[in-house]
Amino acid sequence: MVNVQLFSTSKGKYAPPTDAVNAAGAPAYALSSRHQLAQYAATGCLHATFYAGAEAQLATVAALCEELDSGFIARTAVYARERGFMKDMPALLVAILAGRGAPELAPAFRRVINNGKMLRNVVQVLRSGAVGRKSLGSRPKKLVQDWLNTASEPQLLAASVGQSPSLADVVKMVHPKPAEAWRAAFFAWLIGRPHDGAQLPPAVQAFEAYKRDRGQPLPDVPFQMLSALELGAQEWAQVALQGSWQMVRQNLNTVARHGVFELEGMTGLVAAKLKDPMRLAKAKVFPYQLMAACKAASPEVPAAVREALQDALEMSLAAVPAIAGRVVVCPDVSGSMSAPVSGQRGSASSNMRCIDVAALVAAAMLRKNPDALVLPFERDVVPCSVNADDRVLDNAAKLAALGGGGTSCSAPLAWLNSRRERADLVVFVSDNESWVDARGRASETMRQWEMFKRRNPQARMVCIDCAPNASTQAQERDDVLNVGGFSDEVFRIVAAFAAGATRAGHWVAEIEAIDLDGR
Repeated sequence: MVNVQLFSTSKGKYAPPTDAVNAAGAPAYALSSRHQLAQYAATGCLHATFYAGAEAQLATVAALCEELDSGFIARTAVYARERGFMKDMPALLVAILAGRGAPELAPAFRRVINNGKMLRNVVQVLRSGAVGRKSLGSRPKKLVQDWLNTASEPQLLAASVGQSPSLADVVKMVHPKPAEAWRAAFFAWLIGRPHDGAQLPPAVQAFEAYKRDRGQPLPDVPFQMLSALELGAQEWAQVALQGSWQMVRQNLNTVARHGVFELEGMTGLVAAKLKDPMRLAKAKVFPYQLMAACKAASPEVPAAVREALQDALEMSLAAVPAIAGRVVVCPDVSGSMSAPVSGQRGSASSNMRCIDVAALVAAAMLRKNPDALVLPFERDVVPCSVNADDRVLDNAAKLAALGGGGTSCSAPLAWLNSRRERADLVVFVSDNESWVDARGRASETMRQWEMFKRRNPQARMVCIDCAPNASTQAQERDDVLNVGGFSDEVFRIVAAFAAGATRAGHWVAEIEAIDLDGR
């Protein structure tokens, strides 16, 4: 008798036909314009990725914004900045709002431009001509002036670090007219104009005094302002002790290079700072940042400090949900996932790759859901033993070490179907550029999902995309959610969807619900 399982006429019968082609040239499902903009905003870096150049990303975002209303663009910018912790894309979206004179510009600007780096980013985008103008214009100029005239002394000092443009360039462009004497003196000092030194803010006065006399106390200013002063190990130790938690995390190699850890007791003090629960909570750190710090730490950083980072990573998992039922996590370990998650930036490229993000999500979900099944895949499912009791970083390293080969997003579902496995939630972390399994009228991922649903009618699938894409292998519907990004916000959305609290279009609906004048 013929194999009815193999030749079943109902296999894939209800899988929807594809309507797009992905960057790998294979059939896919097009995301809506709103979903596409959200995806680009939450993952886009405006630098070359494995499949898309920087110019292509810019052109795509500009074209999408032509189709969409200013309200959604503004809310997407706020979402990407406040919940996705992105920098370049939110600044671009604010610049686009400025270019079209949108009424939503002011509230979006105030929410997105929340530090000096973001201020310099949006000014650079505006004056580049990329959004149709090479000047700020009166409304954006007024918003920049307002930021400069209301920012605190620490905010202005932090903003003064960096170029292209520098804060001095911005001040010269917009000519702020401050009401306070200290602010007027600061701007004059910043751009090299005559000023009354007695009116300078205390930190700037201390900085100038320290430059004149190294016997003065080390000023509490951004360490970049001090780095040109040829500080010794003792001074760098003080910088590390008085700096913020995030500053220390980001500059461990600099601290090590200047001999700080050779000083008695400093290794213990820095390690204690990094794993202090109260400092971690205040810094609002999330696992991705800590994994990046662990990967970036040079051999000169003591083992005790690297251990403290791992301890902090474990503590940061509080936001990762425990999900009821059987969970399957499928990290993509194919060749394209080896690209830096924030794009190719030359010597400044992140050491975090897309595969590291996928591995981290899988390892973190396994820690909070010990019975979860982890199925890394490329062309097929790749065997890999991970243990829920092992450290997240160790499990992530095992998964990230697999790598290579083509992409078949349907492979984990085919594996589950061949074994008649049951599950309540299947989570993919991928760049969605499946091509090995391209066949038929529907994507193979959806065909396999339909087969899986016949055994698991209540199951749901979440596809976390870590790259800027316009298509997916799993069409959005009530049991399928597509979401982009790699912040803790993704974990929250996954948990809500798994609990049945949300339906198709939930991610876009989250963005649409943002109150621009609130939080």
